[in-house]
Amino acid sequence: MLNEKRKNEVIELTRKLIGEQSYSGHEDGVVKVLKSYMLSHGFDDVQVDEYGNIIGMIRGKRPGEKTLFDGHIDTVPVSDHSAWHHDPFKGEIADGKMYGRGTSDMKGAVAAYTAAAAFFAEDTGKDFAGEIYTDGIVHEECFEGVAARNVSRLVKPDVVIIGEASECNLKIGQRGRAEIMVETFGVHAHSSNPDKGVNAAYSMCRLVSAIRELKAPEHPFLGKGILELTDIKSEPYPGASVVPSYCKATYDRRLLVGETRESVLKPIQDIIDRLSAEDPKFKAKVSYAKGEETCYTGKKIGDERFFPAWLYDEKEEYIQKVLKELHDAGMNPEITKYSFCTNGSHYAGEAGIKAIGMGPSRENLAHVDDEFAEVDQLTKVSECYYAIMKALNG
Repeated sequence: MLNEKRKNEVIELTRKLIGEQSYSGHEDGVVKVLKSYMLSHGFDDVQVDEYGNIIGMIRGKRPGEKTLFDGHIDTVPVSDHSAWHHDPFKGEIADGKMYGRGTSDMKGAVAAYTAAAAFFAEDTGKDFAGEIYTDGIVHEECFEGVAARNVSRLVKPDVVIIGEASECNLKIGQRGRAEIMVETFGVHAHSSNPDKGVNAAYSMCRLVSAIRELKAPEHPFLGKGILELTDIKSEPYPGASVVPSYCKATYDRRLLVGETRESVLKPIQDIIDRLSAEDPKFKAKVSYAKGEETCYTGKKIGDERFFPAWLYDEKEEYIQKVLKELHDAGMNPEITKYSFCTNGSHYAGEAGIKAIGMGPSRENLAHVDDEFAEVDQLTKVSECYYAIMKALNG
């Protein structure tokens, strides 16, 4: 259990991280705070990679596995300061809650596991097995798992603990996410003579109607593989007296385990092939949206927006070891799943690394005005992280 001094240390580190505005591409202030803390609290190695991710390591005196505690340090922007009742960058505490952008998503978790690693190293005199790593990942809000690929390449962890919000319950899986782009192509014409052209918007209407008839797959634990239309735009826009020659629709697709880049697009491609066979003027394509951003280091980061699902059996030995230690520490977590996408899409979904999730606060507090995390959740999860280190590296 944490004493009052250590509880205050977790709270103060969280507040310092909240005080550094860190929208995606501007995480350097948080990195400086974490680096200073790690170097002054017994970490054996601290490095910042080409994207600006920070990775701290504490080496045990005995051989063993590498355990990585993972969380992102970028946040979504505060769009309207006047909508907040507490300053989003002060970490103010009121009624047992710390308010601020990133308290829940997810600077509270990053502070809690970084401090827990320092406490564990101090208490054991580093007489534990293996190596314990803590990180702070950039650009997760834009690309779940993309910057994390570099961390897993450098660390090569055996087990990863995702620190996303879980109310201190254990998450053993999540749906993935894909952003699908559907395009239709027509021929320009003046809208007074529409027969001279091919209206790409009408083609899109046919395609969207057909896609809506697709039945989304389901998984007994993870739920539905949702396919939801989120945006349509034709060009030229605004289309003053012009038949649009191009139209683009965007879909949000929630992915289930076992789905691949090819299998997810195939049902839509089959519809395109059918409509093309029925009408020679119908032209369309489907692909994944791509994105690229610039890191605070100047390095470009980006990829297709396809982030796989993952799921592990709660009977896995590493999960049972963690559960036992948590129970011994007086914790009683539920076994459940994330409803949103996390860096686990890379670690577990792409790389096949054993993973679990545990963090403070609730999933529905991410990205909201007056975002907060309950103070007792911040300290409780630090105790949970300490127990996990004991289970996997003790």
